[in-house]
Amino acid sequence: MKWMIDASFAVHPDFKSHTGGTLSFGGEAAQVMSKKQKLNSRSSTEAELIAVDNVVTMILWTKLFMEWQGYPIEKNILYQDNKSAILLEENGRKSTGKRSRAINICYFFITDQVENGNVKIEYCPTDDMIADFMTKPLQGEKFRKFRDLILGPQD
Repeated sequence: MKWMIDASFAVHPDFKSHTGGTLSFGGEAAQVMSKKQKLNSRSSTEAELIAVDNVVTMILWTKLFMEWQGYPIEKNILYQDNKSAILLEENGRKSTGKRSRAINICYFFITDQVENGNVKIEYCPTDDMIADFMTKPLQGEKFRKFRDLILGPQD
């Protein structure tokens, strides 16, 4: 399973960020989500952590559901395009610095899931981050590329 999770920092009129995500099993998107975050964040890294926290229950539930249906999931990969967020998610409080010390501990739930082997986090370059389709307006070639990846090739 491949999850792509992204956040757009402070894009709403009240300066709240936006979460977007897609799930694929190697082809088109099987599940997508797009929603406004419920609290304000102070940085794009914090917005990315909130985005992962918004989606982590879906990530874990989908893995368990597929396994209960008889489909063992060998790789449950979460792709992100923010390297600072990846470090915080993988290492938890050990990676916090002066600006990230105040991040609430509940957002390190993902760290436990990584340590338990339930999910693996990998870097995805921003130009390949399909979840951008769910977080910001895209135009031209990038719009068509991501639309085709989510819906399948259009005639």
